[in-house]
Amino acid sequence: MGPVGPAASVGQVTSYDDDLRLAHVLADAVERVTLPRFRAQDLTVAAKPDLTLVTDADRSAEELIRAQLGRSRPRDAVVGEEYGTTGHGPRRWVVDPIDGTHNFVRGVPVWATLISLIVDDAPVLGLVAAPALGRRWWAAVGSGAWAGRSLTSAQRISVSEVSRLEDASLSLASVTSWDAVGRTEAVLDLARTCWRERGFGDFWSYMLLAEGALDIAAEPELALYDMAALVPIVTEAGGRFSSLSGVDGPFGGNALATNGWLHDAVLDRIGL
Repeated sequence: MGPVGPAASVGQVTSYDDDLRLAHVLADAVERVTLPRFRAQDLTVAAKPDLTLVTDADRSAEELIRAQLGRSRPRDAVVGEEYGTTGHGPRRWVVDPIDGTHNFVRGVPVWATLISLIVDDAPVLGLVAAPALGRRWWAAVGSGAWAGRSLTSAQRISVSEVSRLEDASLSLASVTSWDAVGRTEAVLDLARTCWRERGFGDFWSYMLLAEGALDIAAEPELALYDMAALVPIVTEAGGRFSSLSGVDGPFGGNALATNGWLHDAVLDRIGL
């Protein structure tokens, strides 16, 4: 285990510790931009071509991250929601400056900055910073998953051991979103089978799953920047993260995350 949590010891260093510390520095800087804009009376909101919303805070936060990465990791590529891809090479930082922009606009505190690093097409670290909730989650490959307010104030987290759908807690961000992939009835049937179903939405479902508070989270349509930071956290916590076709990782355009025990059973129900 590398020194990515307070329990780490000297000499146990992973190759991504410096990158993870940088991700925390980036999150600190972004928080100073996004928090003052949350519930600001003069927040500027616009609709993008896909009809999703973007604010001045989204754009300012991504610009800040890109500028700092340009100084700290000039050889790395950057993939962001607002400004696309710049650079090329085996190392790609993937950024969603505000995941949950609609929540941000409406004054709901469930939004976060997602920062991840993909090396040779494998997500090797992820950080989710939710300043309005006063909480962060992070992981690097081989270092475990952690949650807390900072690197020096954190606890290691792990998924649940629930092994039956009838005992499972399921999070679906939006039931109606499953219409587009023709799986609404299958999802409703899964919800009826599970012990409990709630819609926590966006990054939060997956972080609650990594903490063991939920057992299943799924969404039918997501982009790489929505998922890349979530994958290391879920998997280092002991869970599994795949597409709805069962391919592990964040590249399938949709997501199923479970504690691992339930993954195949859920894929049988709602997989594509």
